[in-house]
Amino acid sequence: MQRTDTPPSVVFTNQAKCRDCYRCVRVCPVKAIRVQDGQASVHPKRCLSCGTCIRECPQGAKTYRRDLDKVRGILATNKRVAVSIAPSFAGFLLDWEWRRLPSALRKLGFCRVEETAVGAWHAAHTLKKKLENSPNRHTTLIESSCPAVVNYIERYRPDRVPDIAPILSPMLSHARLLKELHGPDLAIVFIGPCVAKKSEAERPEHEGLVAAVLTFEELFDWFREENVDLAQLEESAFDAEPGHDARYYPLLGGCLETAEIASDKLSDRVLSASGFDEVREVLQTPQDPHLELIEALFCPEGCIGGPAIPSDGNPFERRLRLIQYVRQQTPIPGQPPAAPCENISFTARFHPKPVDESQTVSELAIRQALERTGKIDPENQLNCGACGYPTCRDKAIAVCLGLAEVEMCLPYMRRLAERRTDRIIETSPNGIVMLNERLEILSMNAAFRKLFYCSNALLGKHISQIVDPEMFERLAAGSEGPIEATVKHDSYQRICHQIAYRLPQDQQFVGIFINVTETRKNQEELEALRNEALRQAHELLEHQIQMAQEMTRFLGENTARGEELVENLMTLVRQNPSTPNSEAGHTHGLPPR
Repeated sequence: MQRTDTPPSVVFTNQAKCRDCYRCVRVCPVKAIRVQDGQASVHPKRCLSCGTCIRECPQGAKTYRRDLDKVRGILATNKRVAVSIAPSFAGFLLDWEWRRLPSALRKLGFCRVEETAVGAWHAAHTLKKKLENSPNRHTTLIESSCPAVVNYIERYRPDRVPDIAPILSPMLSHARLLKELHGPDLAIVFIGPCVAKKSEAERPEHEGLVAAVLTFEELFDWFREENVDLAQLEESAFDAEPGHDARYYPLLGGCLETAEIASDKLSDRVLSASGFDEVREVLQTPQDPHLELIEALFCPEGCIGGPAIPSDGNPFERRLRLIQYVRQQTPIPGQPPAAPCENISFTARFHPKPVDESQTVSELAIRQALERTGKIDPENQLNCGACGYPTCRDKAIAVCLGLAEVEMCLPYMRRLAERRTDRIIETSPNGIVMLNERLEILSMNAAFRKLFYCSNALLGKHISQIVDPEMFERLAAGSEGPIEATVKHDSYQRICHQIAYRLPQDQQFVGIFINVTETRKNQEELEALRNEALRQAHELLEHQIQMAQEMTRFLGENTARGEELVENLMTLVRQNPSTPNSEAGHTHGLPPR
């Protein structure tokens, strides 16, 4: 699997699966996705590690760093390793499964198995004490248990950083508590539904608290690899009992319930928000002297809506299961009730880490980016959001910053494709005509008009006014097509190879006319030359035969005459004997007669 982002990015893209759909751009709350050459990658400095893109990517191209090998390595060192598991597991496990979960975790090698709710109780009561000790506070505290919310405030709302409650999250509170109670050499592994916890554990100020973070998905992959079957294990309890209602902490309102902060839906003292849109809006709420606390959770309905829960159920189903789980719990026999640890500090510090927005974009650059997609006119700025940005202007700015590409504008690409298609049709050397279901002309290109000496004045007329409609009538009658034929148009002195086919969805017909007149003429001329050559060859052959016959007859006659003359000569010789050569020579020098 390829990683497109460099460490310490927790979320990254598997390029082999990315299908250029821009869904991650649409759902990313802070637009931390960069698109280059059609591939979407995560911008590490802008990313909140919230996992929204992971949950929403239809191709599974967005994923997160897996740390299972790291945890195996820690266990292999024979160190004491404790596990802190978020109680949101009850949202997707059946009751018999969660009763065996502690045994399964011990089977993997953990020496101590506790719910993160143990630490959540201490974090909640530290928050309660903070509120009680600041009755005249002029600003509203923002609860700090959600690392994605903290990341968002530090990077995109640095003005609200002083309002974050300076308290460790339940994961970190639990880790600190475990190390204080069981020794600093105890390694802590956290397991939960949250991807952002991986980045939270790696913050420099928390170094050494949490050795590694796994998600529930990683845990159940581990179970499968190690053949750990919950059905084959015995029921057992966790090694510690959380304080009052601390197991509700993953739910919206769970922090308030754990801290025993009186609240109801009509209260003006506390606001609870889940999901990015609500979190963003509640942080934009003007300061109110009556509003003491904002409980903000980045995932819908809280941690039970986390991106790394191995279940297709919705957050409301998980909420009901978790509530039933909490109500079924009975205290561990002999386990003392939870009490504040006065000698342990659960305080934390947060600092503004604003995203660098120093690269300003000029109005001229924005106008040029808009002009490239034909959106310089405000009425052409559809703000459809198909590219992932809420407005065309936002997308133009992203193009200028190198986060987006011009081609991400789907209306622009559609217009471009249509123009290219129209241009291809219009410049084609072949005649092309389009008809409606009544075989009336919808359009025809320049080559068709030239081929049949017509103009656009015939638009809307029946095709029979130009050519024989027989091929189109066969299509209209139900022939599957396409139909091909070579047709001679005597009135135009044209010969065309014709292809006709149907566009079923549009109830239209297309005809392509390829002018083969010159080709046919050349073929006819070639055929005539061939026939003439054959005729002349045949004539020559007959002449040669005749000459041979004449020569044979002539030779025959000459031979017969020669034979006759020889016979006559021989007869004369026999009748007149020859005289001596000397006499003949002395008289006339001629042979005797």
